[in-house]
Amino acid sequence: MIDYKKFTLDNGLRVLVHEDNSTPLVAMNILYDVGSRDEDPEMTGLAHLFEHLMFGGSLNIPDYDTPLQLVGGENNAFTNNDITNYYLTIPSANIETGFWLESDRMLELDFSQKNLDTQRNVVIEEFNQRYLNQPYGEVILKMRPLAYKIHPYRWPAIGRDMAHIKNINIDQVKDFFFSHYAPNNAIMSLTGNIGFDLAYKLSERWFGPIAKREVKSRNLPVEPEQTEERVITIEKDVPSTALYKVWHIGPRTSKDFYTLDLITDILAGGESGRLQTKLVRGKKLFSEINAYLTSDIDPGLIIVQGKLMKGVSIKQAEDSVNELILDLRRENQIEDEMEKVKNKFESSTVFSNTSILNKASNLAYFELLGNPELINNEVKKYGNVSHGMVKEALDKYFTPQNCSTINYISTRKEN
Repeated sequence: MIDYKKFTLDNGLRVLVHEDNSTPLVAMNILYDVGSRDEDPEMTGLAHLFEHLMFGGSLNIPDYDTPLQLVGGENNAFTNNDITNYYLTIPSANIETGFWLESDRMLELDFSQKNLDTQRNVVIEEFNQRYLNQPYGEVILKMRPLAYKIHPYRWPAIGRDMAHIKNINIDQVKDFFFSHYAPNNAIMSLTGNIGFDLAYKLSERWFGPIAKREVKSRNLPVEPEQTEERVITIEKDVPSTALYKVWHIGPRTSKDFYTLDLITDILAGGESGRLQTKLVRGKKLFSEINAYLTSDIDPGLIIVQGKLMKGVSIKQAEDSVNELILDLRRENQIEDEMEKVKNKFESSTVFSNTSILNKASNLAYFELLGNPELINNEVKKYGNVSHGMVKEALDKYFTPQNCSTINYISTRKEN
C-alpha cells in the first residue's frame, strides 16, 4: 500500500506527497495538463517544443541543468498527446533547489529569440531523424490521420508539419505558455525522503506566490465512430514489408481498459505471447511483431505491427493476425494464460512502484485521471478481468469496420 497525502495551494496547484525514508533521495514530478491535443491544427508541435524550451532558461535562472547537477540532481521530461511531464531526482538535503528551479520556470520562461531559434532547430532535427530518415519512420505520420479524421490525435506529439515550428514566433510561444503553463493547470507529486510538513512549507514558499492564470478551455471535437475499414498501401525501399493494424478503443478511464490491456499482454507478452509463439517462432510469418494500446485520455487505439519474413504475402500475414485474434474468441480454456499475464502484471507493477520516480509519475497521472488511489488498486482491477470480459471486448472492438490498416510494401531488390 502506497500512502500519500494531498493538498491544493490557493493558486490551484495540486500537490501529492508520499514519504519514503528508505531512500536518501526525493523525486519531484510536475505534470502539466497540456499535450498535442491542445494545439491548433495549423500550429502543431507546440507542446513538444515547450518541453525543450523549458530547459532553455527561465525568468531569473539562465541555466536550468547546471544548478541541479551541482547538487547531485538529475532530470528529464516527455510530451505526449495528453500531457507534458517534467521530473527530477535529488538528494533530500538539496530538495529546495528543485523547488527553486521548477517554480521559476513555471513563473515565466526566457522568451528570447535566441532560445526559440536554438530549440526550434533541435526539434526540427529530431523530427527529421526520427520520422524522415528512419526506415518505417513515417508510419506514425500516416497512421494517425488514417485512424482519426477530426480529433487532434490525428497528428503525433512532435507535430504533423515542421513548417508550423519553423514559422512560429515569440508572441505565439508566450500565448501558449501563459494559456497552459499555470499552477492551476499542473499537478506536483513528491515521493521519497521528504515529510508532509516540509513539502507543504516549500510548496507554499516557492509556488504559492505564482498567480493563478486563465487556462485556455478545452473543447475538443469528438471522433465519430468508424463505420468502414480503411486501408492504404505504401511502397518504400525498406528492409522488409510491414503490416500495421489499428482499432479504436475507449479512453484510459473506460471500464474496458484493463480488459484490453490484458488482451494485448496475451497477444504480445514477451516471448510467451501468442504473436511471438505462433506467428514468429511457429509459422515463421513475421520476423517481429508486437501489440499495444495507446492509453490515451480520450478514446485511443490498439495497435498491432509486425515485419514480414521474406516471401510472405501481406494477405497471408494479415489473415494470420485476424485468425489469431479470432482464436481468443473461440477458445474456452485460456484461464491459465490469463492467470500468467495477471501475475506478470502484478509483479511488474509492484516492482515499478519500488522506484520513487515511478511512484511520483503515477501519483500525478492518476490524480489527473481523477483517482490517485489507482496507484493502489490497478492490480486488482486488472486481476478482476474475466474470460467473458475478454470475449465481450473482442466482439466490441476487433471488427473490420473499426480497423485501419497500412500495408507497408518493401520495394527493395534482393541481392
